[in-house]
Amino acid sequence: MGRLAVLVSGRGSNLQALIDAVHQKKLNASIVSVISDRTNAYGLQRAQIAGIPTKVFPWLKGGCREDYFQQIADYLEDLQIDLVVLAGFMRVLSPNIVAQFPNRIINIHPSLLPAFPGLNAQRQALEYGVKFTGCTVHFVDEGVDSGPILVQKVVPIQPDDTEETLAKRILDEEHIALPEAVELALTDNWRIQGRRVI
Repeated sequence: MGRLAVLVSGRGSNLQALIDAVHQKKLNASIVSVISDRTNAYGLQRAQIAGIPTKVFPWLKGGCREDYFQQIADYLEDLQIDLVVLAGFMRVLSPNIVAQFPNRIINIHPSLLPAFPGLNAQRQALEYGVKFTGCTVHFVDEGVDSGPILVQKVVPIQPDDTEETLAKRILDEEHIALPEAVELALTDNWRIQGRRVI
């Protein structure tokens, strides 16, 4: 059974999807810690309701990113984590934590990468005029939303979509994609060849 740590900054709805998948035995994993950079992240309450230990590493404005993430990396090592899941964690990881957990950190992003990386992906998709967008779960590398892709789900864009309506439909697919990707990442049934996860 894989040992997961989930990092959140906000509502934690993708965390809830993982909690539900574990409870329903659809995901052979144990969430051993939920970590946040914000003391008021609702995801922490979701974890506490589910009986999962939580830890807050308050973001230090003007502090050293490498030192900040080294603290988290050391904590993860102490917990013997198999996979780190970024589920709405709104910080770009520093290279030292990525190097410490190679191909053991995954992130979910609300677009079909490599299209529309970074913030406001739904707005970017609407402004660009694409007919389809979706969500992507990918391994984390040192770039922004640039690592090898594990799972993608496609969401058609409707003519009357707003940022909010599109975001909600994408989020529904995220709740399916993330447990799928975690299950895959915890197996030995994949390899990375170039940029491809096979």
